[in-house]
Amino acid sequence: MLSTQYRLRLEFICKRIAAGEEVKLEDMIWAGKLAKANRSASEMLRKARRHANNPEMPPGGLDDFLNAMDIGDPDPTHQIGLGSDEEIAAWFRQDKPEDWRQRD
Repeated sequence: MLSTQYRLRLEFICKRIAAGEEVKLEDMIWAGKLAKANRSASEMLRKARRHANNPEMPPGGLDDFLNAMDIGDPDPTHQIGLGSDEEIAAWFRQDKPEDWRQRD
């Protein structure tokens, strides 16, 4: 559980991140260390970063839902995906050798 002082400081930092404003390096270091030690602080930072990456997130949309549920990586460059339906089907149809179920 975060103390009131820590929570208020983290909320201030998160609001600046979400708004795309500049945040001091020492504040980012402090917030990063706090996020490693505290799960709720980590969640607050991820949500702020998601909002900064997608500021026009429509309320009630899928992105808003994912952000509210804290699902996914806040950095869109980490996302890898399959583009089309054909690529997904091809991935599941990968050829496997006849003995793929055998143990070594």
